[in-house]
Amino acid sequence: MQSHYDKRGGFLLEWVKNMKIARPLARVIDAFQKLPGIGPKTAQRLTYYLFHVPQAELDEFAQSLSKLKKETVLCTICKNVSEGSPCPICSDESRDSSAILVVEQPLDVLAFEKTGKYKGFYHVLHGAINPLENIGPDELYIKDLLDRLSNGKPELVNEIIIATNPTMEGDATAMYLAKKLKVKSEKLKVTRLGMGVPTGADLEYADELTLTEAIEGRRAL
Repeated sequence: MQSHYDKRGGFLLEWVKNMKIARPLARVIDAFQKLPGIGPKTAQRLTYYLFHVPQAELDEFAQSLSKLKKETVLCTICKNVSEGSPCPICSDESRDSSAILVVEQPLDVLAFEKTGKYKGFYHVLHGAINPLENIGPDELYIKDLLDRLSNGKPELVNEIIIATNPTMEGDATAMYLAKKLKVKSEKLKVTRLGMGVPTGADLEYADELTLTEAIEGRRAL
């Protein structure tokens, strides 16, 4: 079953009528289906689960969603999601300033932080180069990474670790970054995560041991 909701709401009304589903429920089902990885059946289960949740908890859930973007910002340095800028990691003077680990998404930062093995800084691209989705270098925070090497104290950065996902898009992004970084500085060491992460996998789903091995086994680009 698919939702047929559009901005005018006409198709949604027809769907509600045919399926005999209350309009408020149909709206929530439709909203869930817009989320990645949520199919029609999962959207229905989640909606009917929330229907049985006490109203006070629903209100708290709604407030949390409302504050999701209102009370967060992107760190001006690493582009990670935080309550303030610079973020706690960029503000931590005990971190190793000689390395910057480049990831696709903020969730990847959480994954590496769980290992407790990486002590350097991060840079979040918020995606990967994907021509089929019309995502080019200009849609990512690549220029901001290059600017970091020009501003502040670039002489402290000795290595850029490219930790994009081992997918076609991630590999393409890694190669593009490597070329840009080598033009920026011939002395800069540019590496890629080593073996351990399966091809086609997302780093956010990798366990701590796998990520630790990937960092330790990184290779030069």
